[in-house]
Amino acid sequence: MSNIEGNYEVIVVGCGGLGSAALYWLSRELGDSVLGIEQFSLGHHRGASQDHSRIIRLAQHQPHYAAIAPDAYEAWHEIEHESGQRVLTKTGGLVIEAPEERDPQKVGTRNIDGYLSAFEEFGFAYELLDSGELMDRWPQFRLRGSERAVYQEDSGIVDAGKANAVHVALARARGAAVLEETPVRAVRPNGDGVEVVTDGGSYFAERVVVASDAWTNQVLEETGTRIPLTVTQEQVTYYATPNLREFSPERFPVFMWHGAHNFYGFPVYGEVATKLGQHMGGHEVTAESRTFEPDPLRQRRYREFLERHVPGFLGPELYTKTCLYTIPPDQNFVIDTLEEHPQISVAIGAGHAYKFASLIGRVLSELALDGESGYPIEEFRLDRAAISDLTFQRAFHV
Repeated sequence: MSNIEGNYEVIVVGCGGLGSAALYWLSRELGDSVLGIEQFSLGHHRGASQDHSRIIRLAQHQPHYAAIAPDAYEAWHEIEHESGQRVLTKTGGLVIEAPEERDPQKVGTRNIDGYLSAFEEFGFAYELLDSGELMDRWPQFRLRGSERAVYQEDSGIVDAGKANAVHVALARARGAAVLEETPVRAVRPNGDGVEVVTDGGSYFAERVVVASDAWTNQVLEETGTRIPLTVTQEQVTYYATPNLREFSPERFPVFMWHGAHNFYGFPVYGEVATKLGQHMGGHEVTAESRTFEPDPLRQRRYREFLERHVPGFLGPELYTKTCLYTIPPDQNFVIDTLEEHPQISVAIGAGHAYKFASLIGRVLSELALDGESGYPIEEFRLDRAAISDLTFQRAFHV
């Protein structure tokens, strides 16, 4: 185990989903010359990457995500191979569109055609199903008849909390150090390097990776960079369904529902319970003003949706957990180096990054070590209009 000293080749600020992944991939090249600094304890519940389950899928509505989706699977498989730990569970996945519920004039409204276009462009296998075909295969659903769905067999679950811990454990095995309960007060460019200031003293590195999500602008304040970000408080609910076999991962797929609201659901995993969330259903907060109290309106909305469309999914509410989304105006990731300080890299997950987390960590490692990445990340640059143009009108798909 390495000793924590003052000088490193790379320091990673934030050890959640993206930061822990960056720490791991950097440790493969640097060993004990990389340090991770986390303001809370590892595995804390204040950010975005806690909890048991996130959906992983080839089904992407936009080509720049579909282009890297296979690489995300590959990165996770490499982690599983090295650790001997299973972090992916294949369930198959459905994207269900309920056109009668949708407002066709709503900005950002998705439909299945976007997914189909990406499947065709990248050669991903899929099945297009009408409502009857879907209910024949998964009678757990209750549909009205106008719905259509696309099924992709490679979809499933990535265990977020476990995967974070695996990344950190593998990094430590290669000599990386981690400081917990250590808020970073400033990241200061210092010549060609960077000073990272904490209450316990300063640490120096040739390169710094900032993966601080909702705290990014505070961390970057002394660099002169401020990214336009919206932070929302989201929530998921676990239901102690009595129908365990019917909703086991072998019998029930992960699903996304595009209707009046965008819901996403999981079979029984992590808890002896099913899980439902709503994408972009939360109100705006800050990292400081957020609460951990569930929104009763969304709790009712979830239950009403399930009573109507997946009644067996329900049971007594086990608990509802909140998390944060940190979102640029175009709802795309940020993965880039700072223009004026290229020794500092930054990543923002935009509320939908966990499926790509290990891959993003690999990209951040490349940016820190080489100044560029071999992966197609042009859409995630800081100089795009959504970030650099102050008049850009945010466009969230909700």
